[in-house]
Amino acid sequence: MRRTTLIAAAVLVLATGCGAADMTKQASPFANAQGSKTVTLSVQSWVGAQSNVAVAQYLLEHKLGYRVDTVQVDEVPAWDALSQGRVDAILEDWGHPDQEKRYVEDKKTIARGGGLGVTGHIGWFVPTYLVKQHPDITNWKNLNKYASLFRTAESGGKGQLLDGSPSYVTNDKALVSNLKLDYQVVFAGSEAAQITQIKQFAKEKKPFLTYWYAPQWLFKKVPMTEVQLPAYKEGCDADAAKVACAYPHTPLQKYLNADFAHSGGRAAAFLKKFRWTTTDQDQVSLMIADQKLSPEEAAKKWVDDHPSVWKEWIS
Repeated sequence: MRRTTLIAAAVLVLATGCGAADMTKQASPFANAQGSKTVTLSVQSWVGAQSNVAVAQYLLEHKLGYRVDTVQVDEVPAWDALSQGRVDAILEDWGHPDQEKRYVEDKKTIARGGGLGVTGHIGWFVPTYLVKQHPDITNWKNLNKYASLFRTAESGGKGQLLDGSPSYVTNDKALVSNLKLDYQVVFAGSEAAQITQIKQFAKEKKPFLTYWYAPQWLFKKVPMTEVQLPAYKEGCDADAAKVACAYPHTPLQKYLNADFAHSGGRAAAFLKKFRWTTTDQDQVSLMIADQKLSPEEAAKKWVDDHPSVWKEWIS
């Protein structure tokens, strides 16, 4: 996930969020509404995923004439909601093989919607200004040597590894244990809270070690360099308790409720064609999270500037 890791990533409420309601117990008034031009999209808690939804919603409403409902929901519950028809689509999944086998291959209640066009990657990062002082800090084997630099009041005398929301699926606690690192995983609580802490560290030029992910607009504001963990190999993260390798690079995927994929008309066809680049996503994310535009405003600006891209999705 960012999340097969992965995640992969706040609540800048509707601008970066963290997962909310369990949609397996809540029915959207629009999801799977037979005969009506409505679509319900799952919104994950990181701003990149919110950018996908913002643009898709804008085009569905303004170019295809649909009414769109959005529901914020954690990653795994989103699969349950999608299977049950409580939402129609997930536009950014970072890899949940267990859920994919259960719902796509076995139950066949979820259909693959194709690639998003963006490749995600989770990793451990330190600020580039720190690397200039200690070039060898980017090798995980040297992290214990620098643990004292990362101590905080929350890390209990160990170095702090800053994570975001506890709802994100990460391997970090297992990595710290299995690599025998003198670090403590500390959760900021959300992507937004983590961003706030990273910005404060950077403003004061303090050392920090953080779980982070790409694509993510914050790299444009706070340059960071990845710490090289033991190389990822297929299957090295199969046992969550024994993980001792880096996170993979994951082509992000879309998933649709199977009934919606079959009978969702132009909306389903549009969402299957929706595919853009990391640069596109980052442009919208930066407008939402940093420039403080509303998701709709950011989507409109991107749509106005990129007609040659989105016109292919609605053809």
